[in-house]
Amino acid sequence: MGGYRIMKAILIAVSLCLIAGEAQAISRYDPTRMSCERVKSTVAANGAVILRYRSQHNRSLTLYDRYVASGRFCNPGEVRTRAYVPSADLNSCPVYNCKRLDLDSRHRRFVFPMN
Repeated sequence: MGGYRIMKAILIAVSLCLIAGEAQAISRYDPTRMSCERVKSTVAANGAVILRYRSQHNRSLTLYDRYVASGRFCNPGEVRTRAYVPSADLNSCPVYNCKRLDLDSRHRRFVFPMN
């Protein structure tokens, strides 16, 4: 019976690792090869994607970020914010990404007085 329990524990652990690995997979796209509408529909269809593109100011620099369809794809402590990426037909295609809430020091003192 002890061997059965160990095998069962190993199978459960492997299954959980496979599920976690699939959850981490995220599609990557170059928005400059797609129309703005296609960029937005791709984000909406996938929920969250990585968009990679060359900087418009420094062509040797590749920029990338994770873009989301809704705030439910953001981590705790993050909010969905408007962002813009270049697309094949627009220089500034509106999309959304997640940003960590960052309260400036004046606001923190007002909300959470330390003295």
